[in-house]
Parts: sequence; C-alpha cells; structure tokens
Amino acid sequence: MVDFPNKMKAILLTEVGPDFKLENAQIPMPVCCDQEVLVKIEYVGLNGLDAKFAQQGTPCWQYPRVFGLDAVGTVVAGPKGVHPEVGTRVMWHNDIASEGVLSEYVKVPNFALTVLPPDINPAVAASLPTPGMTALIALYKLQLNEGDTVFIEAGNTCVGQLAIQMAKQQGLTVVTTSPKQCKTALKKLGAELVIDDKENDIAEKIQQYFGVDNVQGIIDLSGQNTNKLLELLQFCGRISCVSGLAKLDESLLFMKAPNIGIVSLPGAWLAKSICAQQRMSFLGNVLTDYLQQEQLCLSEKEIIAFDAENIHSALSARMTGTSHFYQVVKVA
Repeated sequence: MVDFPNKMKAILLTEVGPDFKLENAQIPMPVCCDQEVLVKIEYVGLNGLDAKFAQQGTPCWQYPRVFGLDAVGTVVAGPKGVHPEVGTRVMWHNDIASEGVLSEYVKVPNFALTVLPPDINPAVAASLPTPGMTALIALYKLQLNEGDTVFIEAGNTCVGQLAIQMAKQQGLTVVTTSPKQCKTALKKLGAELVIDDKENDIAEKIQQYFGVDNVQGIIDLSGQNTNKLLELLQFCGRISCVSGLAKLDESLLFMKAPNIGIVSLPGAWLAKSICAQQRMSFLGNVLTDYLQQEQLCLSEKEIIAFDAENIHSALSARMTGTSHFYQVVKVA
C-alpha cells in the first residue's frame, strides 16, 4: 500500500479580475469517492478558458480555489477493478465545479479520463484538451461535407490552429483571419485563404479568391464579430459559437436562417451529464489518435515553472494577446 503525504503543493486563485491573484499554497490531499481515481499530476495546460475565468470567475466558484482545467498525470490510487488502473498515464479536461488541476494530486471521475499511449509526449498532450476538444465539437456541430468551405475566425489562436488542421483533414476548404505575420504558418497548416484580421470587407476578399462570397460553415471564436460573420454565411448555413452568443441582428437572422450551435466544455460538467462527460473521454481518444498519426502540428510551446508568479505571467501574456503559444506547467 502506498503512503501519500497529508498535504500537497497547489496554486490558488484568490481573486478574479484584470488584476487576478494567484498564490502558492499547501493544501490537504484529496479524498476519492466511488468511481474516482487519484492522479499524480505531471503537466497542466493553460488555455483561453483559464485566462477567461481568471478575469471573470464563474458563479460556481468560491475563493480561494485551486486553479486549472487541463492535465496529464498518472493514476496512483483508485477502487479495485476501476479503469484506468494504477500506473496508467491519463489526460483530461477537468470538472469546472470541482477543484482545479494546478496541484500535485487530483481526484477525477474515472469515466472522464483518456488513457494516453506511451509514445505520446505528455507535455504536448496536456496542452490539447480544451483547445482540441473545442475545435472538434465546433466542427462536429457544423456537419459539413467534403468540399464545403469553412470560415475559422482567428486562425492564429490555439483553437484556430487545431481547427484549421482538422478541417483540412475532413476535406474542407479553409478560410481564416489572422495577423499578417501568421499568414505563412497558417497556410502550411492547411488554410486555403488567410485574410488580415484588420480587413474590413472579408466577403470581398472571399469573392475575389473563390468567385463566391458565401461559406457553408463558420467557427466564431471571439463572439465579438458574430453579426459580421453571419453575413458571410449561405442561407441555412451553420455557425459554431465558442464564446457564447452575442446580441444578434434580427433582420440578419431572418435573411440567413442560420443553424446556430453553442460550444461549451464546462457545460458537460455543469449539466451533470455523465453521457457528456464520457464523450470528453471519446474526444480525448480522437486527439490522441491525431497525435499518434502525426496529423496535428502544434506551434511552439512554453514550459512554465510550477509557481504562482510564473503562471500569472503566462496567463497575463495570453490575456493581452502577446502569446498564442501552447503553455504548459511542469508540475512533476
């Protein structure tokens, strides 16, 4: 029988807002219930949701609380006969309503875990759950056919980069926006047309390039330009909204009759849907398959020390838009 310490290191979010605060702490070890396993954390991925919640918080949180959503680690304890077994390396997107993953150990429902094949780099895998699952769900909701055109807003972001590659592998024609300096890199990932994100008339650029100004599907990443993006959509086309739903122009809705899908990873936990939580494990399997087949190219990643100051700096860079790298905290 393994003896575990009574306390462990953790990073606490003590205050949310533009000047959010993180603190190093020692907290009690988690106690597992039925269908939960204890995981020793190796790497934690920082992502756009982390940046959003550090600034805005969420009604289901009380402070201080352990921060972080995406992780890779090794199962070190669990009920007899429960899968994954002790010694298995796993990846997951954590329950938003429970304590986060920026700690040495975490308890996790076993059915939400993805077993990580031994040939996959755990630091790379830790950076994938939130952006990778978001990109997959956004594309699934569009239900596009091979040869259709998809417009992906902000292709330079982590979600955007993954969505471009996944869409290309589905046989879709990809149009995206990004800063000028990212154009060459995004074309290498599979974008057919990369439009400067400062461009005012995106439809005209699409018209000039393809001869048509409508697309079959849109991934709206920011939620700041939804009405403008809907103008690009063909009648009864589909749009996946990743950052919630903006106030929409009713006349535009009447004219386009769009099929609107909302992407929410935290919703699978907040709705207490075991089916949705198990689906996260399935999505994790899809992502690991992509990695094993070398079908995903991830841009440069930052390895961040496991302390409040370094993690705060990394998240601040993501919030200001100065970093679109994959950020990974090395815990053990």
